[in-house]
Amino acid sequence: MLINKYLVELIVLLHSMLYFAIIIVIVISFTLYQRRRKKMLTQVILTDVQKILLAKNIDYYNQLSDLDKAYFEDKVEQFLDDVRIEGVGLLVTDLDRLMVASSAVIPIFRFKDWRYRNITNVLLYPDTFDEDYQYEATEGRNIMGMVGTGYMNGQMILSRNALIKGFSKNPGMENTAIHEFVHLIDKADGATDGIPEGFLPFEYIKPWVRMMHQEIHKIEAGHSDINPYATTNEAEFFAVVSEYFFEKPDQFQTKHPELYDMLSRIFGQDPAKG
Repeated sequence: MLINKYLVELIVLLHSMLYFAIIIVIVISFTLYQRRRKKMLTQVILTDVQKILLAKNIDYYNQLSDLDKAYFEDKVEQFLDDVRIEGVGLLVTDLDRLMVASSAVIPIFRFKDWRYRNITNVLLYPDTFDEDYQYEATEGRNIMGMVGTGYMNGQMILSRNALIKGFSKNPGMENTAIHEFVHLIDKADGATDGIPEGFLPFEYIKPWVRMMHQEIHKIEAGHSDINPYATTNEAEFFAVVSEYFFEKPDQFQTKHPELYDMLSRIFGQDPAKG
């Protein structure tokens, strides 16, 4: 009887092991299928030359580990699959596309599987433009980037000169393209109001709003190094400080530690750590 009991237990154990083995095989097979399917669906595959362009022009990319670089490249490919980049009065180059895509990827780099659902096209203009989207006018041409509304909904307009400056060796605290993509992140919850509710736990919303208003008062009083454009409204404040956060993280953390910690929480990144 004792032998039969042990035999039954052994059979049950073997069945359990077989069951778990089957589950593991299914999980591995599904994962491999998903990867193959993703490759089949992906139209844009970065070439070695394009990866070299990333390395030469995108400092953020260069600071990543090899594993994260591959992840960054994957997200760039994904963005270029999803969003069409068109030139208006210019011929779009590979570097233009990579800079636009990098601007989109940098703020969402730690958002797993997150995609921009509220944009289909990026229109690249040679230089600044006016409120009527004209870039050949002689006056009133002071806009470097804009997220379209109304009949332009789903489109973004960027100045190529501003795009290039944002990735130059001395961009200062500004990156126009990142600024505009942060507006899209802000807009993902339905309102462009400077409060990215989808990425900020509820208990942090009031402290974030309070921080925004406190810093806006400091800027207006001339007691802050943040671009005065941030005082326009809460949405512009969020976009402006996000530029600063990614362009000069060490400086931003030193001068604005509380804002830095909040943005680090929002974006899931700590760029000052390197």
